[in-house]
Amino acid sequence: MAQDRGAAQDESVILTAKSSDQDISLAPYVTAAPPARPAPVSAEMTGDWGGLRNRIKQAGFTLRADYVSESFAAIDGGERRGTAYAQQIRAGVDADMDRLVGWKGAIIHVTLNDRRGAGISSDFVGNRLPIQEDYGGLYTRLSEATVEQNFDGGRLNLRVGYFAMGNDLGGLAPGCNFVNAAFCAHALTLSGDSGWYNYPNARWGAAVRYKLRRDVILRTGIYQVNPALNDEQNAFKPFAAGTIGALIPLEVEYDPGAHPGSRVLPGHYKLAAYYDTARAARQGEAGTVKGRYGVYLLFDQMVLREGTGKRGLSLFGEFTAQPANSAAITRWAAFGLLKTGTLPGRDADTIALGYVQATINPHLRALHAATVATAPTGSDRLFFGEAVIEASYGFQACPWLNIRPDVQYVIHPGAFSYRQTGNALAIGTQIRSQF
Repeated sequence: MAQDRGAAQDESVILTAKSSDQDISLAPYVTAAPPARPAPVSAEMTGDWGGLRNRIKQAGFTLRADYVSESFAAIDGGERRGTAYAQQIRAGVDADMDRLVGWKGAIIHVTLNDRRGAGISSDFVGNRLPIQEDYGGLYTRLSEATVEQNFDGGRLNLRVGYFAMGNDLGGLAPGCNFVNAAFCAHALTLSGDSGWYNYPNARWGAAVRYKLRRDVILRTGIYQVNPALNDEQNAFKPFAAGTIGALIPLEVEYDPGAHPGSRVLPGHYKLAAYYDTARAARQGEAGTVKGRYGVYLLFDQMVLREGTGKRGLSLFGEFTAQPANSAAITRWAAFGLLKTGTLPGRDADTIALGYVQATINPHLRALHAATVATAPTGSDRLFFGEAVIEASYGFQACPWLNIRPDVQYVIHPGAFSYRQTGNALAIGTQIRSQF
């Protein structure tokens, strides 16, 4: 975000003519033109298109597009060394139905997503927690077609259509100051252990958000569980067959410091549970289970603020728990620090440091030990789970460009594939740009 420089103050310039016997002040008669205000920096790389973008918006259509690339090198450990580049291009339009047809409080959203490239985790390191957040589903797809309606001045919000439920639930904003998908933007247990789905995967659903108070938000809804919609051949077939159930979440969020004029340091606390009605394979045993569920706790809290802006230090954390009979990852924990504002004048830059750990279902570890004739010494400890330590610096070059150098250290990268693999080190850069 660009720093608000404020308007320069206008000052009269006093001109003085020097004569042989006196100074003659011309101030009442001559005033210099005020300093020219700097042209505002556009929030989009392509600007306002000579005013066309704004005219389109005034007509009722907001156009949006962005690009993300993540280039990484595996320089030590893992399965082998190498480099990989992955990218995502997203484009969409938001139609203000009030401006278009007088339908107050309604917006129609349509979004397309395209991903390309190679994965540093899948192709080189061999770990479960993806080092690149934008890798996966390497094709063009429809990722949103929804109608959003506000009621009661925005206190009640309803979204219905084809979209990613993770757009509304289970997200932790500080997590997207990291690159690993384990931090940005959801705990992977949510989508890995149930029919939960995150962007760019879309399903049919209805999302409800209600503000009980300014600082308390309730979210719920009902969402289709259809794994077939992850297949490339169904990228533009939202009505493809394969529905096996529905997922129902309930999330409560508390936001201290949300009241205007509050001196409380801002934060966000989310406590939730969800239930997936679909039948799924029983983990580590024969048979199936009817219904999968889980709980999660997410939080971020500013603990130190510099001045009155967004500069400061925040803590964040997340914890999830799922039952061993249905979940491949039974426990998930992450925590870290986020420093917003670094050097003088760099108010939008960030420094992030985080740790995340995923614990493998003990039933799966026991099954593997029982089916392997000879297990390597110490393998049970190795297979306990996988962890990642990540550090990044987010350089906000301008309002539409963020450059993020990043380093990740992966602990036990072979845990989920039951292999003895050396801890891995990967370095890279993420680039985000708004068109």
